[in-house]
Amino acid sequence: MSKAFTRETDADPDDGEDPSLPPLPAGTRNYMTPQGYAALRAELFTLMDDERPKIVDIVHWAASNGDRSENGDYLYGKKRLREIDRRIRFLTKRLEIAEVTDPSVHHGKDQVFFGATVTYVEENGDERTVTIRGIDEADSLKGEVSWVSPIARTLLKARTGDVLKLVTPQGWREIEVLEVTYPKSSN
Repeated sequence: MSKAFTRETDADPDDGEDPSLPPLPAGTRNYMTPQGYAALRAELFTLMDDERPKIVDIVHWAASNGDRSENGDYLYGKKRLREIDRRIRFLTKRLEIAEVTDPSVHHGKDQVFFGATVTYVEENGDERTVTIRGIDEADSLKGEVSWVSPIARTLLKARTGDVLKLVTPQGWREIEVLEVTYPKSSN
């Protein structure tokens, strides 16, 4: 059957977007820490310089073996190549529009800006600590939240001691900022 008549799935977009990551909100900047920028850039170069050439070699070898319709190495290699190319396009786009912001310039201040590590207490007494990061670098398992998340939006511009109202699916909740810290400058 001709490829012209095959249906491509929605999970395989050709626009370079990674469906596992949230899109940037319209009209916003892609803020990123220097460490986050370096990590994404390293991933991009690893994909382009190491992984992609290896997969191209495997696909080339598998294609030379003849029948491609039942050749697992060829089929898997082509699929992996599409995944790598999609990720390369995504990373390239995100790095092009990245605005690198060094949080260490705020070291010693008590106001919450991008890159801050904030400890706050909820009205029920639960104490939490979050670090505000870029959309592409936030890792919830490490206590990092995206700067566009509801908690980060509530905390931004607040100071130590401020009592804020956080909107949650269950309604309004009061939180109090206990501590704001920033990393020291590496210079």
